[in-house]
Amino acid sequence: MKKILIATSALVAVAVAGQAQASEKIKLSVGGYMEQWAGIASQDDAYDNINAFQSDTEVYFSGSTTLDNGIEIGAMIQLEGETSTDQIDEQYLYVNGSFGQFRIGEGDGAAAAMGITAPAVGPVGVNDGDLSNWVSVAAMPDTVWDDGDAPKVTYYTPVLGGFRVGVSYTDSSTAKNNGSAGVSASPATAGQNTTTGMPVVSLGVEYNGDFDGFSLGLSAVGEHKGSGEWFSVGTNVGFGNFTVGASYGVKADDYGLTETDAKRADDTTGFDIGVAYKMDAASVSLSYANGDIVTNAAGAGSDIDTVDLGLAYALGAGVDWKTSLFWFDSDGKNGGADNDGYGAVTGIKLSF
Repeated sequence: MKKILIATSALVAVAVAGQAQASEKIKLSVGGYMEQWAGIASQDDAYDNINAFQSDTEVYFSGSTTLDNGIEIGAMIQLEGETSTDQIDEQYLYVNGSFGQFRIGEGDGAAAAMGITAPAVGPVGVNDGDLSNWVSVAAMPDTVWDDGDAPKVTYYTPVLGGFRVGVSYTDSSTAKNNGSAGVSASPATAGQNTTTGMPVVSLGVEYNGDFDGFSLGLSAVGEHKGSGEWFSVGTNVGFGNFTVGASYGVKADDYGLTETDAKRADDTTGFDIGVAYKMDAASVSLSYANGDIVTNAAGAGSDIDTVDLGLAYALGAGVDWKTSLFWFDSDGKNGGADNDGYGAVTGIKLSF
């Protein structure tokens, strides 16, 4: 696999270097978003309340240039507005052309980027992990997992007849890319670490088509690494002002066990289903998800149901007011804790 990646990178570099350079250097533009939320929640007395105010902010720096041969080269850098760890969320270089797109750097794998889930417009979706910002749950229902933003190479094919394929490869070694000049930095502190153990291969196939009166989106995605694998299928169908969708995912993890171990944990499974309606500046959605979640080799975890009623209203260009009314019921298994409750969250999202 490494030889293939080296050869592919060399071909792209030769194709780019063999053409005249663009007349001006790349200039970065600024974008991103800011989300500020306020909410209340009721849950079991055994759990303390979580902060009633939550926020999420990222600033994007991006820029590109088109060479005389028509090939576009660009960069994306995403800066976290608040974090206690890595200040940079994603950063990668991309090359676009008639051959498709290559990316190298840190970002989502192809599977996570191409996965489709049920539609939701509120700030607390049933399948995006935000419920844990407001109540105490051991794990969230999920149908599209991701190994993270470790350094990787990704390739997306051109769109052919509505179909597109994407594949990502993350090596198993440790990056050493930000030590001082001439100094070999320690793997524990230098750069952004990749996965330990086996490499990660991420694959996705998607279809998007518009027909007379309706649209259709389909995805089949998955990843494999040394400790296990996951796969997911999803669909969204749009007709008139409505969008309906659903997804299903399975995640298997060996937790260090072998095939000869007497007790092995079951797979984690999840599904969601939802409907959204948009009329002018207003949107509303109703979605449901269930997750049968396993968190360790002993089979501990939870069986969790969540429901979210989402509301969104565009107050102006790049200014959206969003609200969620949610309910959840998490039943622990094999040592996992129970919790259930409900809540409401509202706030503003700025896109710039």
